[in-house]
Amino acid sequence: MKIIRFTSKQLEKIYNRQFSRSKRVEEKVRQIIEDVRLLGDDALIRYTKKFDGVKLMPRQLKVSQIEISGAYQSITPNFVSTLKIIMENINKFYRKNIRKSWRIKDSEGFILGENYQPLEKVGIYIPAGTAPLVSTVYMSVLPAKIAGVKKIILISPPDKQGRINPHILVVADLLKVDEIYRVGGAQGIAALAYGTKTIPRVDKIVGPGNIYVTEAKRQVFGFVDIDMLAGPTELVIIADRFSDPRFIIADLKAQAEHSQGIAILITNSRSLAKEVKSQTENINGLIILTKNLQQAVDISNKIAPEHLEILVNNPKRLLRQVKNAGAVFLGPYSPTAVGDYVAGPSHVLPTQGTARFFSGLSVLDFTKSSHIISYSKKALEKVKEPLEKVAGIEGLSKHLESVRVRF
Repeated sequence: MKIIRFTSKQLEKIYNRQFSRSKRVEEKVRQIIEDVRLLGDDALIRYTKKFDGVKLMPRQLKVSQIEISGAYQSITPNFVSTLKIIMENINKFYRKNIRKSWRIKDSEGFILGENYQPLEKVGIYIPAGTAPLVSTVYMSVLPAKIAGVKKIILISPPDKQGRINPHILVVADLLKVDEIYRVGGAQGIAALAYGTKTIPRVDKIVGPGNIYVTEAKRQVFGFVDIDMLAGPTELVIIADRFSDPRFIIADLKAQAEHSQGIAILITNSRSLAKEVKSQTENINGLIILTKNLQQAVDISNKIAPEHLEILVNNPKRLLRQVKNAGAVFLGPYSPTAVGDYVAGPSHVLPTQGTARFFSGLSVLDFTKSSHIISYSKKALEKVKEPLEKVAGIEGLSKHLESVRVRF
């Protein structure tokens, strides 16, 4: 890791980083999506053979209940009991996240409100490239379940033998995922967006993936909803001379386990910066030296990282100044790993600086609202004059008449 000053021009590149796109990837994904839209299962089978090296029959796209049941024989001992503890943590957190429908009434006779309803069908994408992201299954499915989503479809690319990791299958089964399909990549996203003879069309697609998956989500957005466009994972650590360098070094190395992961230490301690640098030479990241901790928080807010660890002596004092971060981890015993696996809040978080306007995945992502408007004749008469003025300015005479006819 390289040490830079808070005045470095290199910081501008970090502030302005964005999702990497290329014309080649964009065109390739557009063709895949069009093929799946027009040819359905035939295109899925062709691309699964091309990209995953697996030849499937149409009936093999869907994972059978026999295969799911057999997965229990191949999982780590005590995995199910461990999972139940984690699920309880997630349930506790997201139960607080549920929104209730509401109404306000007036003596004049109008009623206003919002009705909150869960989405009907959601697609969950689970990568299985460098590592089977078992944790992403429960971190994505449980908020949808708690929201009350009627049908959850999970897709994941198969290995060379045409199988999906047994732990992924077991988690999905325990969470009562309705259907599981062995398909991945841009073709899998297209199948969820448009539907095929085998795979049903969904209302929203969530889950991380490689550049092809992310580009496919970008291209189908608007036809279906998506959670976010995720880039490489990010970690910012704010520390001072009281912070334990062993914890910082361990957390930076953990971040480096992710390919293309970004790791940044911001500190006002030159001695800490030098010590950390000596142990993290091969890590993709930076050490930023600041004048004080206030400046450190200001820089972090501009970066708007996915994960922010505050390892100073009194982290709650700095928390009040944090404006932009996907998830904030306070104190020396709250590493990002606890958020990745067991704490409760989903680890599906905004990257690329989008924490300025996006939030981590939650129950709210799986709900929608309808405005409720009810006026009595008396209430409508009270607003007739201002309504007529605005409609008159806009020149929409039929709008005016639709009100006048009621009197």
